[in-house]
Amino acid sequence: MIYTVVFAVEARQDFAALYDYILPRGGERVARDYVAKIYGYCLGFETFPERGTLRDDIRPGLRLVGFRRRATIAFTVSDRTVTILRMFYAGQDIDLESDQ
Repeated sequence: MIYTVVFAVEARQDFAALYDYILPRGGERVARDYVAKIYGYCLGFETFPERGTLRDDIRPGLRLVGFRRRATIAFTVSDRTVTILRMFYAGQDIDLESDQ
């Protein structure tokens, strides 16, 4: 079964913030490529969405999965849709209470 992957506004903001963070440290190409790799990884949830760790203790249905030991992707799976809620980079606190 193929799922549709959608990105919440907060997740899109997280990707933009990560780009802005990497840009002065690594340059445009490095920032663009790294963000594109995480984005592409998220799109891969269309074929295998129920990966990662289920974290109902934080939010019902929440799943967390790591990317290259530097980023954590928070998402939910419902019906045939995967919603990328947030993308946390380099040890950011995971606070999804306000996102409910």
